[in-house]
This record gives sequence, structure tokens and C-alpha cells, in this order.
Amino acid sequence: MSLPHAILTALLEKPSSGLELTRRFDKSIGYFWSATHQQIYRELGKLEGEGLIRALPAAQPSRGQKKSYEVLPAGRAELARWAAAGQDPKPPRDPLLLRLRAAAVVGTAGIEADLRRHLSSHERQLAEYEEIEQRDFPPDRDAPEDRLRHLVLRAGIDLETFWTRWLAHALAEFTRLPDPELPATGLPGAEPSEAGPGGSAPRSAGD
Repeated sequence: MSLPHAILTALLEKPSSGLELTRRFDKSIGYFWSATHQQIYRELGKLEGEGLIRALPAAQPSRGQKKSYEVLPAGRAELARWAAAGQDPKPPRDPLLLRLRAAAVVGTAGIEADLRRHLSSHERQLAEYEEIEQRDFPPDRDAPEDRLRHLVLRAGIDLETFWTRWLAHALAEFTRLPDPELPATGLPGAEPSEAGPGGSAPRSAGD
């Protein structure tokens, strides 16, 4: 996904000014594609220059009034083209997982406290998503566009559910680890393998 397409999506849902877009990003699209106020304004200028959006004429011209934008037919066509195009999944890049792998060779000092901090953050985010679901998607809200938006929210709920469960499991594992200052390579059976994310590989029947 790219910021220009996120902005086109938001403007097709509702013509808005740059400030209004920033507020809407904070409350919806920003959960999965964040952008600063400056980035949004910069992209609005580019999209207008490319003829994909236009500034709406003000009802009563006044100095300092915020411009609102709407999507032009060329912008809708570009968004439809992009939405229909295929995209391969991207491999995950998570610093926390890399730090856990590093802890296996340099020791786990500081990791447990950070896992607890991550767990608290994901629990708060999950609670927020579930509150949005209860508020904005009651059972009788079943229009096609609502079902698609709900599907996006469910992705967030399911991801946060995964992280809270995995982090709780990781913390449980830490209760069984030795002194955090000792690197894991000093433990019996800690030889690494390069066959997978955790460094372990299935053994053959002849091993």
C-alpha cells in the first residue's frame, strides 16, 4: 500500500481538508498505514498536480480557509487499477524477534521487561479495536462496504490477539530460563541451525 492510494481511498469516502484527513488517519486508516500531517499535505499537492484530485471551491472565500479536496475520475481510475493489481506477501521484519534471536547468543538481560511492555501495548490496542468493533459494526450493519471495512478491522483484532497470546507464551518461557546474564550458547543442546526463523531444523530418520 502507498500513501497516495490511502489518501485517494479516504477522499472517495469523504472529501476532506488536509487537517481533516490527518484526524481521520489517526482514527481509522492510520491504524494500518500511518502518515504525518506534513506527509499528507505533501501528497495532496502531488495528487492535485497529477490531476487525480482537485480542491473544492469554497462557498464563501475567506483568508486562511482550509482547502477541501475531492477525487477526480482519473484518481478513481488509478485507485481502481491499484486495488485490482496483485501484490506478493512481504516477509515480516520485526526487531523484537531479531532481538530474541540475538539474546540466544549474548544473553537475555532486559528482554523480559521489554516483552512485558510489548504485551501491555498490544493488550491496549486489542481492547481499542474491540471497542471500535462493538461501536461501529453492530450485527445489523451488513452493507457490502461495511462488511469490507469490518474485515480490515478483524485483521487488526486477529493480529493483536496473536501478539498478546504469543507474548504471554514468551513470558512463560522466560520463567524457565536460567540467569539472564548467561548467553544461551553456554547451555547444553544450544547449537544453532540455519533452517528456520528459530534456527532449528527437523532431523532425518538417520540422525
